[in-house]
Amino acid sequence: MFRSRSKSSDDTRSLLELLYHVSREVATALDLRTVLQRVLFEAMRNVGGERASIVVLDDNGKPIDATIVYGQQFHEHTTQQLRDTVERGLAGWVVTNRKPALVANTTQDNRWLRRPDDSTEKTGAKSAISVPLLAREKLVGVLTLVHSIPNAFNEEHLELMQAIADQAGVAVLNARLYTESQRQARVMTALAESAAAINTSLRMEEVLQRILNQAMQALQVETAAVALTDSQTGELVFRAAAGQNAGNIINRRVPAGKGLIGLVAREGRGLVISSVNADKRFTDADRFGGIKTRAVAAAPIQTQTGVIGVIEAINPVSGTFDPDALLVMTGLGSLAGTTIQNAQFYERLDAAHARYRELFEDSIDPILITDWNGKILEANRQAVQLSGLTDEELRAQTIDQLHDVNWARVGQKFEFLRGNEPGSYESSLRQKSGGSVPVEVHVRRVEFEQSDAIQWLLRDITERKDLDALREDLISMIYHDLRSPLANIVSSIEVLSNLLGKSDTQVLSILEIASNSTARIQRLVDSLLDLNRLEAGQPVVDQKVVDPIALVQQAFNDVSPSAEGRRQNLVSKLPECLPLLWVDSGMVHRVLVNLLENAIKFTPTEGNIEVGAQRDGEWLQLWVQDNGPGIPLADRERIFNKFTRLRGKNKRGGLGVGLAFCRLAVQGHGGRIWVESEDGKGTTFRFTLPLANPQQIVTTPVS
Repeated sequence: MFRSRSKSSDDTRSLLELLYHVSREVATALDLRTVLQRVLFEAMRNVGGERASIVVLDDNGKPIDATIVYGQQFHEHTTQQLRDTVERGLAGWVVTNRKPALVANTTQDNRWLRRPDDSTEKTGAKSAISVPLLAREKLVGVLTLVHSIPNAFNEEHLELMQAIADQAGVAVLNARLYTESQRQARVMTALAESAAAINTSLRMEEVLQRILNQAMQALQVETAAVALTDSQTGELVFRAAAGQNAGNIINRRVPAGKGLIGLVAREGRGLVISSVNADKRFTDADRFGGIKTRAVAAAPIQTQTGVIGVIEAINPVSGTFDPDALLVMTGLGSLAGTTIQNAQFYERLDAAHARYRELFEDSIDPILITDWNGKILEANRQAVQLSGLTDEELRAQTIDQLHDVNWARVGQKFEFLRGNEPGSYESSLRQKSGGSVPVEVHVRRVEFEQSDAIQWLLRDITERKDLDALREDLISMIYHDLRSPLANIVSSIEVLSNLLGKSDTQVLSILEIASNSTARIQRLVDSLLDLNRLEAGQPVVDQKVVDPIALVQQAFNDVSPSAEGRRQNLVSKLPECLPLLWVDSGMVHRVLVNLLENAIKFTPTEGNIEVGAQRDGEWLQLWVQDNGPGIPLADRERIFNKFTRLRGKNKRGGLGVGLAFCRLAVQGHGGRIWVESEDGKGTTFRFTLPLANPQQIVTTPVS
């Protein structure tokens, strides 16, 4: 009895010493492989067996690592071997049931996964023990011992094996977590270093080369390549490559959705293929001349808008990709996406700046760029040539030293321009020689060389000014030199009309035609004279109370011969009662005649021309309406400019001063004039004139 207790105590003491030894061995290491090797050696030394293995599981029960020992030698394993063992072998049964297993004879137990080596001619029947490694109720692995002799293991061996496994479980879990943290740290370090290296440039070629360098360094592969999506065709085009036979990859085009990179781009997630020969996803689209692909890893190049390309790594130098290869590739793809997109934006911006610079220098007009203090920052060749100043001399000036700035158009301190309102006005450019050049200034806010600035375009209008002066001289000569002889002609016609008897109707008819024609010439000369005065800013002074109905009647009388010649109808839409006007009757009469003659000119034969009026507060609004071809929208403001004439189909010639006079005459009275028109449906000219006395009404009908 005493001996039995003594033997039991000795066994307990031996077991405790064993567990203490095992605990000390596995606790002094954090590297997962070292821990696994020590656990296996302790198991084989204390339990027995000729072969041992330990499979490490992740939190989802998937095998992530393993160590196999034959005698004193460690053997490599493949991912497929791990998968088969855990899915179908004895270790798989232990994982599923979370129980230890004792196999006395492997040939008689279905839980044993038979391999070719287990045949009778080779190793034959064996015995095995497999126990779960548990840590905090979490299954972290499976420990297995194999003896070459059947029935070599018994229940005591099983209990001892489970005791060792229980002692080693926490150490394996800690080692696994430590290894994972170390791996993640290495990945994060690699990605951080990659980010720092990749983001040091915005030049596309440099960016792509840096991405490839980081991929080759992080994954230790023979070749790396980057393919970007062609926005027009959807194809993936290899824009850059590095490593062995890289020249055979660049500019290679892969149709959308084809090959591995097409799959990665479509699904937006990376993949690692350890052996391309055993994977049907690897097709001819993935092969490159001069490169025998064995293994490949690929990841999408991601941006916020989606996948813009694929990064690919080919043939790891060690023969197999590290477990972190996919994580590293995915991280590189994300980093590359942002950097490549920034480089693309930079390329577009750089190209836009280059185009602007080209247009800036090659412009036929002088262009200057200033800051918001007016200091000249840039000047093109034309500005240097027109001003006579050197580029350095221009940069030493402010824009208001070069020409008189119209502050009413740009705002004090350029506040109108700050509100993105462009300005235009005429001024004079001061030259170095002391002279000046008339210029038309167009100014607006721009972005120049990545800074907020003001662009000043100074168009030389010397020729236009000379032409305007020539026109003015010609007009001055016409209305000054024609007035005297024209007055003599009018007087002579009146004398002849009085000398002839009423019976000589044929001659009187000819004299009436001459009288009407000279009246038209006289109105034109008077309009030119008034036009010149009004443009000079002289006010309308000869205003008096005028009957608007009488004005319309007189205008009808003056234009009726022309209307009758074209068989057109002059229609009055005047109301019976109208207030009196306070106007220059001669000037307003010519406004009506000009508008009526304009309507007659553009109205088709047998068309209608209508004159109407209505009171508008302290003003009288009159209008002249025709049913001609109408005026295009783009020309409705331009037609009031001096010497402007509409050209093209159904357009008539003329001096282009009639409507310009009408506008100035109406504005000289304080009123306004505008046009309403619709293509093919006629035109209506409307204008307003001041009333003399709102209570004074005339009722004279128009015949």
